[in-house]
Amino acid sequence: MTKTPRNSPYTPSRAIIDIGSNTVRLVIYGGPARAPDVLHNEKITARLGKGVAENGKLGGRASAAALASLARYRTLLDLKGITQIDVVATAAVRDAENGPAFLDQIRSLGLSPRLLSGEEEAVTSAHGVIGAFPAATGVVGDLGGGSLELVDVDPAGCRHGISMPLGTLRLPGLRAGGERAFGQTIAKALKRASWRAAPGSTLYLVGGSLRAFARHAMIVKAWPIDDPHGFEIDAMAAQTIAKALARKKPDMLTPIPGISSARLAALPDTAALLAVLIRSLQPGRLVFSSWGLREGVLWDSMAPGVRMQDPLVAGAAAFTDEYGISAGTAAMVAGWTAPASLPDAPPGSERLRLAASMLCLATAMVEPNLRGDLAREWALRKRWIGASPSDRAMLAAAMIANTGRSDLPPELGLLATPGQLREAQAWGLAVRLCRRFSGSTAQGIGGSALRVDGANLVLEVKPQIAVLVNEGVERDLKSLAAHLGLKAEVR
Repeated sequence: MTKTPRNSPYTPSRAIIDIGSNTVRLVIYGGPARAPDVLHNEKITARLGKGVAENGKLGGRASAAALASLARYRTLLDLKGITQIDVVATAAVRDAENGPAFLDQIRSLGLSPRLLSGEEEAVTSAHGVIGAFPAATGVVGDLGGGSLELVDVDPAGCRHGISMPLGTLRLPGLRAGGERAFGQTIAKALKRASWRAAPGSTLYLVGGSLRAFARHAMIVKAWPIDDPHGFEIDAMAAQTIAKALARKKPDMLTPIPGISSARLAALPDTAALLAVLIRSLQPGRLVFSSWGLREGVLWDSMAPGVRMQDPLVAGAAAFTDEYGISAGTAAMVAGWTAPASLPDAPPGSERLRLAASMLCLATAMVEPNLRGDLAREWALRKRWIGASPSDRAMLAAAMIANTGRSDLPPELGLLATPGQLREAQAWGLAVRLCRRFSGSTAQGIGGSALRVDGANLVLEVKPQIAVLVNEGVERDLKSLAAHLGLKAEVR
């Protein structure tokens, strides 16, 4: 790994404090504006919503714990020199009789809290999902400690945002009357809100408890990715898992790496709610998002030009810049290798091919002994905003092919089709050829071209740099041509 230079884009630049019904969390962001990275993330489980659910007030002990954490956050941000700070409070403070007094205490710490209405909370969470999945169309469901928000989304925006008192802190009490009564309570809440969803639509799920469910489902399905962000599952399969999980006692659950004991204990209740939502909303598939309320706050402040950027490309460019790969160089390589795409390449794959080119080039800057693990670590384990599971598999396939290997791990076949993986392998082989031939230099790339001429894959080279063609270049050209079903030729 390379050291982060002093002028790194990963310098902490902005913070968001989220005062929720269950936790009070500080997140500090840096990196590219379109795909910011989490540089610091800490929370305390204050459970502010517990007292609100019991007697309508924020409890004294919970309030004191929350204020103590907020004082720490304020001081920490001062020490780091971070001045762009957003503080948002949601259901617990909104519903509490003593909520206004609590907000005054927060202001006395030098913070400026913004209390979100139920609709604002729903819409802001939806904006976070839109930021992570630019083409999102369907319903966003955000489950917090005190409430459940639902809102319709499509590329034009979001509508019909509602907030219902169905948070995880309330679910044990609601389930105490039995599963039938519990289901009727949820159905009545949806009916009162005049909430309906188009059958077969996508349900985007936000919130720590729902991501814990996703982790459980990923284990059940032997999913090769351990990041729940972007995890997709058919609604019927999710329903089966949710019903089975809802029947279990917390002490029967197997620990899940990265999931706290408190989250684990709440899983059966979360699963019970999700089972009812699937039955009521009848979605076709579920997609889990790590971007929600806090990232929605970021999205709301993004300039229009930043919003238009592709988050995967922006994130990959910032990541590979740390390895000395400029976006301009990667774009040149991606342009040079474009003819190496298969005839039936999936439409709209240019962004993915550019990101794959960046990662393939960056691997050459890493110690050779470490390169064998990078396809899994970078493509499958690093969080990429804007990348679907199949996108991740294609990134991994390209990086593996870039090392000269033709074998792919069977797990990639769970995420992408054989055609997608073959296309990605062509990208990786092409980048390998370009890198070996030109050294990724502008002169080498500009003085040559890769073309398909009938049944031949032709490398055209200007006479003044013809000496760059050696045995290794010819071998890489043949490997790429054979992959494409063509014959290699140097002109």
